[in-house]
Amino acid sequence: MLLRGKTAIVTGAASPRGIGLATARRFAAEGARVAILDIDGPAAEAAARSLESAGEPHLGLACNVADKHACIKAVEAVIAKFGQIDILINNAGVTQPVKLLDIKPEDWDRIQDVNLKGILFLSQAVIPHMQKRKSGSIACMSSVSAQRGGGIFGGPHYSAAKAGVLGLAKAMAREFGPDGIRVNCVTPGLIGTDITAGKLTDEMRTKILEGIPLGRLGEAADVAGIYTFLASDLSAYVTGAVIDVNGGMLIH
Repeated sequence: MLLRGKTAIVTGAASPRGIGLATARRFAAEGARVAILDIDGPAAEAAARSLESAGEPHLGLACNVADKHACIKAVEAVIAKFGQIDILINNAGVTQPVKLLDIKPEDWDRIQDVNLKGILFLSQAVIPHMQKRKSGSIACMSSVSAQRGGGIFGGPHYSAAKAGVLGLAKAMAREFGPDGIRVNCVTPGLIGTDITAGKLTDEMRTKILEGIPLGRLGEAADVAGIYTFLASDLSAYVTGAVIDVNGGMLIH
C-alpha cells in the first residue's frame, strides 16, 4: 500500500461524484487515514463514514477554506485525532460560467476566495506542522482553464484564480523545499463530476471529444490517481511540478 501509516487531508471531498471523494477513497484503499474537509459538515461526516470499510478510522469535518480561523481549527482537530498530517490535497473549488463584462465584484471575490485564498489559508495552517516533522506533500487543484485562457464551464475569474494557484504552489515549493515539503499542482481538463453533470449537450460533447486525443472525457478516478502519485513516495523527488490530466486536450 502506497500510503500506509500516513494521514491525509482532502478538501471539498463530500460530493458523491467529485474528485475529492474519489481521491479520499483511493487514499483509504492505499492505507491512509483520511480527513475529509467540506463546507457541508454533515456530508463530510457521511463521506468519511463511507470510507470505514477500508479498515482505517477516518474523519469528516465542516470547514470553509476561505475562513482562516476555520482552517486552523480543522487542522488542529485532525492533529488531535491522528497525531500527524503527511498529505494535504487542496481540492476544494467553485466555478461560475459568466463572461468577463458580466463579472460582479461579489462574483470575483467568491471565486478567488474559495479557489485561491482557500489554498493559502489551509496551507498556512498545515505547513508549520509539516515543518516540525521535516516532511510533507501538498497538492493543489488548478485547471486546464488556467493554461488555455478559459474553460468550458468557468469564467475568466475562474481562469485567473486557477492561474494564481499555479504561481502560489510553485512559490510554496521553492520556499518550503528545504523543510522536506513538496508542493505540486494538478491541472485537469473536463472531468465528469457533479459540476458538469447535466450541462453537456450531445453537440457539446461531440465537439469537445474532437479535441481530446484519448477520445473520452476524464473521470474523477483519473485525477485521484495523480493525487495518489503526488502524495506517495513514488514522487519523492517531484516538487513545483504541474501535471496535466486532460487526455491530451492541451499539449504543450
